[in-house]
Amino acid sequence: MTLHFTPAEFDRRKQRLLAELSERRLDGLLMFQQESMYWLTGYDTFGFCFFQALWLGIDGRLALLTRSADLRQAQHTSLLEDIRIWTDGRDASPQQQLRDMVESLGAKGARIGVEYESYGLTAANGRRLDAVFEGFATLEDASGLVDRLRAVKSAAEIIYVKQAGKLALAARKAAIDLIAPGIDEGDVLAAMQGAIFKGGGDYPANEFIIGSDRDALLCRYKSGRRQLASEDQITLEWAGAFRHYHAAMMETVIVGPPRDRHLELFAAAKQAIEACAHAIAPGRTAGDVFAAHAHVMDGHGLSEHRLAACGYSLGAKFTPSWMDPPMFYADNGWVLEPGMVMFAHMILMDSTTETAMCLGRTFLVTERGNEPVTDAPLDLIVN
Repeated sequence: MTLHFTPAEFDRRKQRLLAELSERRLDGLLMFQQESMYWLTGYDTFGFCFFQALWLGIDGRLALLTRSADLRQAQHTSLLEDIRIWTDGRDASPQQQLRDMVESLGAKGARIGVEYESYGLTAANGRRLDAVFEGFATLEDASGLVDRLRAVKSAAEIIYVKQAGKLALAARKAAIDLIAPGIDEGDVLAAMQGAIFKGGGDYPANEFIIGSDRDALLCRYKSGRRQLASEDQITLEWAGAFRHYHAAMMETVIVGPPRDRHLELFAAAKQAIEACAHAIAPGRTAGDVFAAHAHVMDGHGLSEHRLAACGYSLGAKFTPSWMDPPMFYADNGWVLEPGMVMFAHMILMDSTTETAMCLGRTFLVTERGNEPVTDAPLDLIVN
């Protein structure tokens, strides 16, 4: 087996989850989030694009139902011993096989939590799941249960988060060293991802964001490349990823002399991220962090150019997104705790002047406040 944590670490996680099941009076949990499976057992795969489920009973028994392609994946990467296979076929019903598995584990008539809010459980498969379990057991929505536990990182997890931060910084340096007039965006991406791979890192849970000229105002990756002009702007959002743990960063780099609007937006972004960093502390809420962001941005008259959220939690994540709850948005009452890893992004997009300015950093919540995971100067980068 290739386990990234000790058996004792996994057992502590299981005991925390079992305590939650007991508190909610659930007899078991069906997990469809790959993040939950990885956190609880080490199981590492992108096979969740097909139907698979991990069962944890209140008696502590674990069992995985997956496809044959993931049998050895589970054997090699997890501590799971009870691995059952559903067979591909025209009339295949993995939902029925899941019910049969749960019945064999003594859970007929049980109250079962289900991770309905999951990329690993499509709406169609969710409907089939409900249909085959009707009259057999009571299914309850337990979405977010494991997310709450995963949000607070253990000491062992924080080691990986900090390594991800080092990789993010290596990617940042690779990009800054390369960005210049005539450089192709593809070369920048290759240098950034190459630095992470050379450092022993992983693919991130979603694509790096890169866009120059007017595409510097985009918040998403899109296909297509261009070469940088003598006067340009390029926005980058990326994450170092190590053992699937992420540490994200964001910058808008100016090529050639910055415009006055760049300087105005940068001043606001820097002030806003400093205000957010002050608010990222134990006992404060995710909504408090957003309020700090909005207060600064709106004070600069930039309410129409900012977003309705300014960051989120990070952890061990899988495709299609490295975002975890909680998110920084208005009135989010999720209380921050020591051990949480939070990414704050200040994103300003002035479509009238086609000017972008973004600045993002990752912070580890500590007992006394926070410490930056990706320590880099908050300076305007001009190449």
